[in-house]
Amino acid sequence: MKIDKKVIKELSDYLDEFNLTELEYTEKDTKIKVSKNKIAVSNHPDQINNTNPSAELPKIINNVKSGIEVTSPIIGTAYHAPEPGAKKFVEVGKKIKKGDTIMIVEAMKTMNHVPSSADGVVKEICVEDGQPVEFGQTIIILE
Repeated sequence: MKIDKKVIKELSDYLDEFNLTELEYTEKDTKIKVSKNKIAVSNHPDQINNTNPSAELPKIINNVKSGIEVTSPIIGTAYHAPEPGAKKFVEVGKKIKKGDTIMIVEAMKTMNHVPSSADGVVKEICVEDGQPVEFGQTIIILE
């Protein structure tokens, strides 16, 4: 696979133009994620932060993920189990059916069950328990 540097440059320029910290582009089996690291600045002259100038450049990550991506239908906090200490809805390697609950996303104190959009075997769980998720963010990948 050849990476198109022009696409990466354009995505990097969009970060600056729209004052974004992260941008993701997906086409077929290719996913390109471009993000910028924020650098902390101290107001104390005795605490000078000598950082590498390359740390300010966009960090480019190219992930090729195969499988069926199940995404979050809403913004909220993802939970792997119905309550703390309970059995998780899914584990890597577990076979699931379309409609099975794979996670709960809490939004505005409401627990929303997220159903699987397809049959398959859980290949990867992409979010940690208690982690905030965005609308459309991949939460699991099925084979």
